[in-house]
Amino acid sequence: MAAQTYIAISELHPNFSHPTVAGIIIGKSDVKSFPDRKTIGVDRFTFSFTIKDSADFFINVTAWGNDGYINGLSNSFSTGDCVVIENSLVNNKDPEKGDRFCPTTPRLLPLIHLPSKDSGDFYSLADIVANGQKLAGTVINILAAVKSIGELKQFTTSDQRKGQRLEVKLFDDSVSSFPLVCWDREAIQLVQTMIPKETVLFIADAKISFDSFRDGMTATVNSKTIITVNPDTREASLLFSYAKEVSESGALDEDEKPEDVPVDSITDVYTVSQLKQKAQENPEAAFFGITYSFLSRLDIDSSVSRVIKTRCSRCKFLVTEDVASCTNTLCAGRDQPLSATTGFDLPVDLTDHTGTLHACSLRSPVAESILGCTTKEFTNLNDDERTAMKWKFLLERCKTYVKITPSTKVKSGTRGVVLACSVADPGEVKQHMAALLQRQ
Repeated sequence: MAAQTYIAISELHPNFSHPTVAGIIIGKSDVKSFPDRKTIGVDRFTFSFTIKDSADFFINVTAWGNDGYINGLSNSFSTGDCVVIENSLVNNKDPEKGDRFCPTTPRLLPLIHLPSKDSGDFYSLADIVANGQKLAGTVINILAAVKSIGELKQFTTSDQRKGQRLEVKLFDDSVSSFPLVCWDREAIQLVQTMIPKETVLFIADAKISFDSFRDGMTATVNSKTIITVNPDTREASLLFSYAKEVSESGALDEDEKPEDVPVDSITDVYTVSQLKQKAQENPEAAFFGITYSFLSRLDIDSSVSRVIKTRCSRCKFLVTEDVASCTNTLCAGRDQPLSATTGFDLPVDLTDHTGTLHACSLRSPVAESILGCTTKEFTNLNDDERTAMKWKFLLERCKTYVKITPSTKVKSGTRGVVLACSVADPGEVKQHMAALLQRQ
């Protein structure tokens, strides 16, 4: 059998008759339908995709047909697949035939990491924010890292069409959070495979809009948009290194924390296992509650440096007192003289009959109230006095108000913050534990 001849995208011409083209899918739209003008009551279906066969050339492809053919064809390949187009038909590469009739895959796969636009032609998130509504309605390129991926929300329009929406939060070294909205199924499926804080995106032709509800700018993926995951460029490599560094530092977690609510407004009571279960059911949202538990870990008898720490007053990032300014690159005051506070800052474990919530944060001023001393007074205590203070709490069941937040720094994915804690009244404990048993 004669070897198959492929026409390079750069050589395509309208006069060519039934050329055969091979490439890698770098973008793909959802299937859409339109009334057939020739046949009343019949719809025609279509979708488009973009293929690339070299670093510099790519082309848009459109397929038309009936419902079964187009939906079947669309479902047969995804972004990142290598395909061959023959006589207007698109086929997946046959794994059984190997490279006998298809281009060698290794030549094509690296192209998926090359942006479809000039790698230096992009806006930083700070540029978008600074320009504000001047960019509304424009289409631009963005280089940013994935901070978090929201929940998929499905809906039905007034004309009974089903739709979906997913929001991604982006960040770079200039802005800590910026929204990217996806509506197309293909874009959503691509995004859902990404690992937050470990993925960099070059987003070509993203539409910029002003969101009056947020009172800020947003980016949207549309039919023109091509997303390149972890681009093979110098700029992307630098951003990836920054994303890794800032993720490991915990600065992104600090930035995402919501404001605390008044303690007296917290009324929901949980066992430790119920706190964990609720956190797993909704891993992106913080919530507040009360738990009657023991402080099973309270390491106030360790070194002072592990109990008392200094944080930036603006972003709460850990710093040392000898630095001139905050070392958190996401801090709004990183170019200003350091404003810092020093206080108790230590991990505690909360334990009841259902389990243990590990590595909850106990910080000032809550810690002063619980321990009954200031940081200065604490540093003057000897080892025996600190140990005695520790066991005073480890032997008592406490009524503890906590905030549960998502975190990438804790293995469980959630972290608790102690908002208030006091020795619990035995009668109150008995009453609430009975109510909790009825709920289980």
